Amino acid sequence: MLIDTLLISKQLPTLQYSSTQEKFDETWEAPLATLLGLGRAAGADFIEFFLERVNYISCLAEDDTITSITPRLSTGAGVRVFRGKADCYVTTNDLSFAGLKAALEKALGIMGLQLPAPNAFIPEINLELLRDYATKRGKDGWLPLCSSIREMGEVLLDGTAKLQKTANHIQSRRATYFRDWQEVLVAASDGTFARDIRLTQSVGFNLLCADGANRTAIAERAGNTSDPNFLRSWDYKESAEQISESAGKMLYADYVESGNYPIVMANHFGGVIFHEACGHLLETTQIERNTTPFIDKKGEKIAHESLTAWDEGRSENAFGTIDMDDEGMPAQRTLLIEKGVLKNFLADRAGSARTGHPRTGSGRRQNFTFAAASRMRNTYIATGEYSLDDVFASVDKGIYCKKMGGGSVGATGQFNFGVDEAYLIENGKITKPLKGATLIGEAKEIMNKISMCSQDLSLAPGFCGSVSGSIYTTVGQPHIKVDSITVGGR
Repeated sequence: MLIDTLLISKQLPTLQYSSTQEKFDETWEAPLATLLGLGRAAGADFIEFFLERVNYISCLAEDDTITSITPRLSTGAGVRVFRGKADCYVTTNDLSFAGLKAALEKALGIMGLQLPAPNAFIPEINLELLRDYATKRGKDGWLPLCSSIREMGEVLLDGTAKLQKTANHIQSRRATYFRDWQEVLVAASDGTFARDIRLTQSVGFNLLCADGANRTAIAERAGNTSDPNFLRSWDYKESAEQISESAGKMLYADYVESGNYPIVMANHFGGVIFHEACGHLLETTQIERNTTPFIDKKGEKIAHESLTAWDEGRSENAFGTIDMDDEGMPAQRTLLIEKGVLKNFLADRAGSARTGHPRTGSGRRQNFTFAAASRMRNTYIATGEYSLDDVFASVDKGIYCKKMGGGSVGATGQFNFGVDEAYLIENGKITKPLKGATLIGEAKEIMNKISMCSQDLSLAPGFCGSVSGSIYTTVGQPHIKVDSITVGGR
């Protein structure tokens, strides 16, 4: 309990709290408010606690056997201390008052601060009434409703069996699924006090086919937040048929010839290039490092006037959707680019303090072992004005990039991405399949060559790695035309 009168440093060891151990609720207010006050008394400008519980499980089916089931349970907390624009972050697995106090003391010491003298007063930190998104949206009952381990295995094995029936020349077939349940609590010295539960799930296929010297590998993945019945509703039959059809076409496809081509890039996961080559350059972490070519371009034209792009955390069930970020800020929509003009950067608390750009609810982290950083959520190029027929009809000879693969991106936006499924476009029509294509370019140049966007926006799940770990994000776009890009091949 909190002392009714002003709290003095020497009284801290005598305090006893009865926080609920099974969940993060209002009973955590008293100990966290006391610790935040202690940090302020020590001279910190700002202190934040991030508490987390995780219940994770993954399942892997290879051919006709479940080869791996991996559960993980974890509990921990991180404390971040700011002094001026500098900060440090310390983690602990001990969520007792003493454990959190020890982590705070270590963080203060790193910043050159000491706990106040025994007779020093501890200022009272008045936290807001708990903003409990979990209770408000009925999330507390999600975990027991999720698929059981038996269900996971049955669905994945049914999926690989369907691949066996629909694909030819199979060398290996895999189906994977994971469920990540996370409860978080954020308390900060500015009065922030917020709780949420996140439920993220993903399932998909990997198919490798070979016939003599001909080989192809195709993957397909679906993802969801907030639906305990996601795995039960996954249409593995349709997914298996689609991936088998793609593998069949690519197995005997001709190799693409290197050169500069106009391309049409498909919707859905085609948005990965915008995410990687441009989206990261609009995070304030890049401004802090001086590694973005757009650092001083806010309000200026950086892309073709046909391009508008958003980053937001509010699309229903999308992979990057959050009710609040990992600093307790409510989700919002952020307009990144409007008709080619740069409108906003993505900022977390530290990024905002160091660059002057306003916070955008983009402070995200993989788990409590990472400090939050400015990260994308659901990031996509917006719907355009052209029909799909118009987009293809504008290309006399080019390449249709239907399914993107992996790639790499340099610090300032140089990229190369493989294309898992591609086709030749001749006189506005899709003709023969092509394989071995790699798209090579630089963000600040390619952005000005995206001249047409169709009306069929589609989103796809993705995983994004950066300074605050690997997080769940959404990429997306309608079909787009790039007037010219370097295509590596044979």
